[in-house]
Amino acid sequence: MPRQPLYTAEERRRRDASGWTLVQGVLAPVQFLIFAVSLVLVMRYLGTGEGHTAAIVSVVVKTLALYAIMVTGAIWEKVVFGKYLFAPAFYWEDMFSMLVLALHTAYLLALASGALGDRALMYLALAAYAAYVVNAAQFILKLRAARLDAARQSGPTQPTGAAL
Repeated sequence: MPRQPLYTAEERRRRDASGWTLVQGVLAPVQFLIFAVSLVLVMRYLGTGEGHTAAIVSVVVKTLALYAIMVTGAIWEKVVFGKYLFAPAFYWEDMFSMLVLALHTAYLLALASGALGDRALMYLALAAYAAYVVNAAQFILKLRAARLDAARQSGPTQPTGAAL
């Protein structure tokens, strides 16, 4: 049974016309870069005990970037699909995003309240980051599916060059 396309023609039109698509396209790699730097800083702290403040600040910055992409992503989803979250096309990505958001928020709450020691706080950050990596992979696979859908809908292409 063939899979339903990710977007209807109208949803694709709204996606392509929305400025929020560009915002998401910029925020996603920025957030990944922040994540990569933060991961190095957290691992450095866990491995050497050095750079505690830098590691903490980096996780807070990563969490703020996550909040930004979540809010703008919800707006994008509303523009494209008519729902702020849990549109059928992105239901499971949104569900897992809630776990990512909960873990990052738990980090901020534990940091603010002092509920966890320094190392436990960093392990919580790593758990949040592991969930983030899974969620990012979900979205990358969805982007790939959308590109494949677009290629299928544009029809077969004529080969260029000599056949083997």
